[in-house]
Formats: sequence, C-alpha cells, structure tokens
Amino acid sequence: MMSTLKLKASMVATLAAIIGLTTLFFTVLLSLMDALNIYTIALFIVFFNVVQWLAAPYLIDAMYRVKKVSPSEEPELYSMVERLSRKSRVKTPQLMIARIPLPNAFAYGSPLTGNRIAVTTGLLNSLDREEVEAVIGHEIGHLKHRDVQIMMFVSILPALFYYIGYSLMWSGAFSRRDERGSSVYLALIGFISIILYWVLTLFTLYLSRLREYYADAHSASIVEDGARKLSEGLVKIAEVTATMRRKFRDTYHMSSLKTLFISDPDSAGRDIREIYRTDIWRNDRELVSKYLRRKVTAAEQFAELFSTHPNMVKRLKALQQMA
Repeated sequence: MMSTLKLKASMVATLAAIIGLTTLFFTVLLSLMDALNIYTIALFIVFFNVVQWLAAPYLIDAMYRVKKVSPSEEPELYSMVERLSRKSRVKTPQLMIARIPLPNAFAYGSPLTGNRIAVTTGLLNSLDREEVEAVIGHEIGHLKHRDVQIMMFVSILPALFYYIGYSLMWSGAFSRRDERGSSVYLALIGFISIILYWVLTLFTLYLSRLREYYADAHSASIVEDGARKLSEGLVKIAEVTATMRRKFRDTYHMSSLKTLFISDPDSAGRDIREIYRTDIWRNDRELVSKYLRRKVTAAEQFAELFSTHPNMVKRLKALQQMA
C-alpha cells in the first residue's frame, strides 16, 4: 500500500491529469466550434455547481434530519472533535448529529455555513467510543485536506463534457437536411465529449479513493492507536449497514450521500460477505490480522474502478501499514 508521500504524489498526478485532459480537449473544442456557445454552456455548468455547493449543507440538513448539537448535549463527543481539531491544526467544525439509523459519518460545508462534521445516531449506537473517535479523525482529515472543495471542483469537469457532448449530439440530430454534413461533424465531437466524460469520471473516482486513504492516514496519525480503531470501526459500519439494508429497504436511499460517507453504503453487503468468508467476525482485535491473509479478486478490483471508496480489504491493509 501507499505511504503518505506516495499518496500525495498520486493525488497531484491524478488532479493534473484531469485538468490537463480537460484543458486540452476544451481548447480543441474552442478552435473547432462557436466559442460563444461553448462558453455559455461552461458558465452555466460552473454557476449551477457553485450554487449547488453553497446550498448543499441546507439540503443535507433537511433531507437527513441533521441537527447542530451543543457542548452541553454531547460533552464527550464535542470534546473529542475539539481535541482532534487542535491536533490537526484546523478550526473546530460544527458538530452535527443526523437522526438516521444508518451508521456513518460525513464532513461537509460551504462558505455560507462553515465546515461541519455529522455523525449519525446509528454510528453512536453501533460503535465503541474509541472507534467513533477514529471515524471523527478521518472526517477532520477531509476538512484539513479540503476534500469537499477539491472534489466539488473536479466533479465540474466531467459534467462540463457530459452536457457539451449531449447538446452537440442533439443539435446534430435535429439539424436541417442542408446541414447534414455539419450535423455529422457535431455528433462526432459530441460523441468524443461523452467518451472524455467517462474517462474523467474514472479519474475523479480514483482521486476520491486516494483521498479516502489520505483521510485514513490522517486519523491514524492524530488518534492514539488510530489505525486499529478505525479498522474495527469500518468493519462494524459495513456489518451493521448490510444487516439494516436487508431488514429495511428504505435505508437504501441514504446511499445518495455515499461520496460524503466514510464508508460506501452500496458496497456494505459485499464487504460484509468478505468478512464472513474469511471467518474473522470473532472479536474486534482479530479483524485486521485475518484480513491481511485475504487476496482481492480481479472482479473486486474491477468493481473498485467505479467506486468512490477503496475496496475494504485494501483499505484495512493500508491502515495496518500505517499502524
């Protein structure tokens, strides 16, 4: 697994590749087409995403029943956030509790609301306090590394080519007969834009997975015995989530927040099947040592390409090397 320096280098290289590909193809588009139309689409997409970013905290609070808590309501939890924020040298974020049974946590915010860390009631009921501490350390890592802002910026670039591609393809499809030659030309550029959208999406997902590793490393560095605590917490989150999704189908809609969550709800079932297949669900201390002996299959590696979070086995192995 990657060291912290290698993680930083990989993230910089991935971000550079995303921006470089976008700049190159956008320059080609501007040279071949009506620059005014392209700029109009680009400005609309950027404006829409910025507005969405600014309004997102309010929407998240409403959808997931998120409530700000005071030090008097949750003194131990509040003290935990303050202590880890000081160790991370970041301003203490607002502590929020999401009234949902799904065990998870997420960092979010905008210039209008400031940074926030939310933990769900399901997380507080499912994990030991030391594991909750490691999860909060992970979320503070996201805030310290400005992952919310970086992923918002990076996600604009695939969206840009998605809308450009489809607008060009529709323009070509509904053009007049005397413009058939140019319509084929527009449709071809649109098709190439859609291909670039998928390529950039894969790069964006890879960057998201790298930043999860980076946040894990931050938790391991600021929480005493953080690698062990976070490893156990991640496995418990996967186990409880998988059980809840089998019993309560309405928890599935919560996976729309999976890019924010510390663990991907959509892969919880697969993760817990891996746990039981390795016969390690005995006690918290045995989880990681048993996982280290398991190999990730080719099918799991392929599935990971389309995931916002790393494969659970690989993630736990990385945490062990950070210990």
